Amino acid sequence: MSISLLGAAEIREIAERLDLHPAKSLGQNFVVDANTCQKIVRLAVISHGDHVVEIGPGLGSLTLALLQATDKVTAIEIDERLASQLPHTAADHGVTSGALSVINEDAMKVFDIPGNPTKLVANLPYNVSVPVLLTVLERFPSITSGVVMVQTEVAERLAAKPGSKTYGVPSAKAAWWCDVLLSDSVSRTVFWPVPNVDSSLVKFIRHQPLGDEALRRRTFDLIDRAFGQRRKMLRAIYSDIYGGSGEAERALLSVGIDPTIRGESLSVQRFAAIAKELDRR
Repeated sequence: MSISLLGAAEIREIAERLDLHPAKSLGQNFVVDANTCQKIVRLAVISHGDHVVEIGPGLGSLTLALLQATDKVTAIEIDERLASQLPHTAADHGVTSGALSVINEDAMKVFDIPGNPTKLVANLPYNVSVPVLLTVLERFPSITSGVVMVQTEVAERLAAKPGSKTYGVPSAKAAWWCDVLLSDSVSRTVFWPVPNVDSSLVKFIRHQPLGDEALRRRTFDLIDRAFGQRRKMLRAIYSDIYGGSGEAERALLSVGIDPTIRGESLSVQRFAAIAKELDRR
């Protein structure tokens, strides 16, 4: 039996049966367009051997499209009603037993996903999209690539490069683990309810991390400091670490960084270079 996809009418029917009213607090805007779901799966380049993690599957539109491409999906859903319904929806649409696993939990509290997941595909809630993505990248190194749908403003920040107006903490931290590409826009009309913001698809491909966990923590602290005081020069921002702006200036110059520039000019590699210099002291 082939796997069929959900249509808009059936999605509303399931929601009505569950007495489900999409919650703004959980960022619940469900994709009701099957073509959009299939486009996301194609963009993520899902193959039969992939173990895909989906965060926030909702009523299952994207889940079923994923299960057309692979026989191993782990869905993480915080809403108990949706988590309980998803296996029934999958079975009704031709999904074989064992192909879908559901974890009823907040994605930020999931520390173990059995079976070494290889890809992430998700329609991430607007209010938690950045911390969820960064947490998944940190906790699950077996995930090598993926596609996430997020608010366009967030997508632009994630994919931004040093020196651009949108470059900031999300861009620099995500770049520790992966290359991030702004891939496509998504019409508001594919969602129910229709959101009042635009959405975009972001693709990421993991690369080797720039160092060990200790260096990552030090680098991320430097990133947080730099963007917490965006208008200040680096020598002023890091003066408390080095015991004065003069010492900070000398340290920055020693790794080839102009002490009068601001954090938005630095790639994550340059932040890591400062962190390594600190470790040598």
